[in-house]
Amino acid sequence: MHWFGRARLFVLTLICLFWTGLIFVGHFFPSAPFISTPWRGEQGFEDLLRREGRKTAPPPDFVFLGLDQSTLELTAYSAEELQGNRALQLLAERPFPWSREVWALLLDRLFGAGARLVVFDLLFNPPNDGDPAFHAALDRYHDKVVLGANFDMENGVVQATTPNSALIPPPQLLDDRVGFVNFWPDVIDGRVRAVSYRVTNLELAGLPPHPGAEVYESLSARALTKIGHGNDVPRDFHGYMIRFTAPDAFEQHRLYEVFDPKLWQANYANGAFFKDKIIMVGPSAQVLHDVVDTPISTTTLGPELHLQAMAAALGHEFLRPTPPKVGLTLVAAAGLIAWSLVALVRKPLICIGALVAITAACLGTARLLYDNTGLLLLTVPVLAALVLSGLFSLGFEYFLERREKLRTRRTLERYVSKNLVREILENPDSYYSSLKGVRVPVTILFSDLIGFTTLSEKADPEALVTQLNEHLSRMTSVIFNNGGTLDKFIGDAIMAVWGNVRSLGTAQDAKNAARAALAMRQELAQLNQKWRSEGRMGLGMGIGINQGEVIVGNIGSQERMDPTVIGDAVNLASRLEGLTRVYGADILVGASAAELVREEVYLRSVARVQVKGKTKPVDVFTFIGSRNEDVDPELLKWLESYEEGLEKFRARDFTQAKILFSRFLEFYPDDLLAKMYLSRSLEYEHTPPDEAWDAVEVFQKK
Repeated sequence: MHWFGRARLFVLTLICLFWTGLIFVGHFFPSAPFISTPWRGEQGFEDLLRREGRKTAPPPDFVFLGLDQSTLELTAYSAEELQGNRALQLLAERPFPWSREVWALLLDRLFGAGARLVVFDLLFNPPNDGDPAFHAALDRYHDKVVLGANFDMENGVVQATTPNSALIPPPQLLDDRVGFVNFWPDVIDGRVRAVSYRVTNLELAGLPPHPGAEVYESLSARALTKIGHGNDVPRDFHGYMIRFTAPDAFEQHRLYEVFDPKLWQANYANGAFFKDKIIMVGPSAQVLHDVVDTPISTTTLGPELHLQAMAAALGHEFLRPTPPKVGLTLVAAAGLIAWSLVALVRKPLICIGALVAITAACLGTARLLYDNTGLLLLTVPVLAALVLSGLFSLGFEYFLERREKLRTRRTLERYVSKNLVREILENPDSYYSSLKGVRVPVTILFSDLIGFTTLSEKADPEALVTQLNEHLSRMTSVIFNNGGTLDKFIGDAIMAVWGNVRSLGTAQDAKNAARAALAMRQELAQLNQKWRSEGRMGLGMGIGINQGEVIVGNIGSQERMDPTVIGDAVNLASRLEGLTRVYGADILVGASAAELVREEVYLRSVARVQVKGKTKPVDVFTFIGSRNEDVDPELLKWLESYEEGLEKFRARDFTQAKILFSRFLEFYPDDLLAKMYLSRSLEYEHTPPDEAWDAVEVFQKK
């Protein structure tokens, strides 16, 4: 503990270095199961920004013409309605893929309406009937149409699927009407986040770049070039992370509606809708399986993704990652900030508030940079370094504080009562306010050793201190175990209080004090047995208990204060302890306390006394034992004779009192109280006291 305290800054440095270093290592080992978690979490956070942050605005002239389920099935038309409509007949005569004459008719229809460009996200590889008509249309609209090709790279071999040579002569991939449709997903989760607008044949084969490599352009790049925006297409061969449009940015129009005269008029104003439009034709039916997993949707349609790639290039809406060196610098800075907060501020709530504020600021900054500049600010690893370093450092500080409090508590408990220390440490405000002085009902216990003064005159000092400490340790443990407050040691005497620090109720406080007194009686018996077996002298003990209202406060001078209780109830408890030597009883209890514990212990009347400093007499009792203990039933039976004799004595019937005390002494001949009252009964029988006698014993000394 002491080493941790002295090496606090060193340990905090180790904690921050550990977590920051762990996150550093995770950057270089992205597949490691634990240490790469923050970096994988960064991908999730970036996807959240893509979903919740600013989106790319969809160009108003982009149209998605989809091959939906209704187009594939085309069951809404009767034979009469199909008659005379060549395109609808071709759609209905067989399942997809249809005769390619359909696409020639589509191009004539759309370009006749003034369309600017038609892009097919479809593969026209196997020969099919209608190829000559489609080929003628492709030649006719050479600068207004783009077809798709695909690279199949399974088993490490690149296989290109291109439009067949009957449509476009080889090399098809170099024809400006052909663009590849591939989107390469991230290896870790298979999600598409980036677009490659251009690739080379060497890159596809996994070979290093070469000036003589063939360059292939994507479907979106070919389309943008066709409409005069080739300069907006990135010229290098890297994958570009795009800012996506909203998932529903491109409304889908059904392909068959273009060929239905009624819908052509109603939905498309006889083709005016398509004037100057860039039209993407592609599958949307589930059975065609052209679905891509992207950060904004797990069911993004392939044609929609091509439109998004085109929109991102037109608006230059590309996202940039944080450079690796900058990112690692931010991670290191986060660890340093966490160390500075905990090591220098040293106020946990402020540190936690600062960590929360910095975290919120980082998240807000990441969102602002994403929305306004397209920068994906490294966030999760940075915050992981900050929060983990900060929280574990605060945990170490909490550990140190708890250990220090425990050490302080243990030190204080050697000098102050345990429950008082607990109250001071746990409820300082309420405790300090009580020190100003309050009047409360409490139960006070005084105990003092009998015979210790004689022993101290001839015993070895070291042995004497050992014996006294052993006694005080046992007795204070009993007091603490029964919820009492150790007020002070007065030499070999003990003063304890119940109800001054925290009360369980007047009756319960008194009962706890009674239990403590009976337990102290048993502890002393065990100690005496042990001491005598060791050749040391046994000791007696007197205990005085009283209950009443006292003043609780901090009593003393400016130099030293003592939290204690003062009042007549305290003085009476002290006087009762002194009277134990007079009456030969080890425990004496005032009447108020006796009434509160009557259900808990067997009581025996002792005397009616008026102690020094008091004007009114009080009845005094002693404890026979707890009602939960095995108490001699014969003693309880004959004590009835004693109590009756005491009543006769106080009523001046000394002859009857003499008889009753004598009867009790026949069975308990050594009982000091019975002997005392028998002696006085005999005396008063022969020489009665004056008329003012009220059986009260007045003591002029403490």
